[in-house]
Amino acid sequence: MTDIQTYEKILLDRQNELKSRLSRIDLDLGRRRDDDSAERAIENENDEVLEGLGQAGQEELRAIAAALERLNKGTYGKCVRCGGPISSQRLAAIPYTPFCEDCAGST
Repeated sequence: MTDIQTYEKILLDRQNELKSRLSRIDLDLGRRRDDDSAERAIENENDEVLEGLGQAGQEELRAIAAALERLNKGTYGKCVRCGGPISSQRLAAIPYTPFCEDCAGST
């Protein structure tokens, strides 16, 4: 398997994982609330955490979609800012990153 195929698999697997997680978050946020006001307060706090996780998940999904688009265009692994290569270590850590280390540090 080439590096591109490996990264594509990593990105698609992560995309599927996030979609599944976001679906479970949506189900949990849509559940019936407890009538007890103390329980409802705890549920509201939990909902805030879930909403934050959902928002972070949506942002990561957008980044993954952009990375998959770069992969299809043949520009994956090249920094979108300077055009230089993104190190394999950086791609291994953040496979959807659009920036090399130098440009990521200057954003």
